[in-house]
Amino acid sequence: MNEFGRALRRWRRLRGVKQSHAAELFDITQATLSRWERGHHRIPEEATRKLARLLSAPLDSAGDAGLRRLVESSTLAVHLICDLSHRLLAVSPARCAQWSADPADLHGVSLWGFASDEIRLAESWLGEAGWYDDGAARLSFWTGPNDSPLVAIVPGMLTWERLQLSDGTLARLVTSTAH
Repeated sequence: MNEFGRALRRWRRLRGVKQSHAAELFDITQATLSRWERGHHRIPEEATRKLARLLSAPLDSAGDAGLRRLVESSTLAVHLICDLSHRLLAVSPARCAQWSADPADLHGVSLWGFASDEIRLAESWLGEAGWYDDGAARLSFWTGPNDSPLVAIVPGMLTWERLQLSDGTLARLVTSTAH
């Protein structure tokens, strides 16, 4: 099952949206939507873009303001991203010190293009680890650098923690410890 299929099923369940209604939103049959959710049918690129806009974590509600403040005032090197799109939602001063890019320019931008090889590998096995099925809510692994001057990744232990935002979408708290 792909991450968009899982996220779509979760979005529907949290909002009480029936498969038939969600299928209408994408101008497809209910059977096709069911296959998307189960990972038995590849989601076309145009639908993936629409899903990303629909399912991306916003972190703009009053209920999530406390989480944003905690991340932005943390002394740890942490940042918060949308679990689906990898868009930056919040960043700590300690993490900002590692980056040469202005964090204001990165808010709402996907950080996926800056991922190290180890991060890409870890992302590829999240499904097997139960990340999307309310299994593992925390994963730690070693990463090397990404050789990016803008959004540098310091070699060391990286910990991902999955958090549910007030609207039901998922975010990922990323904490690193240099070795």
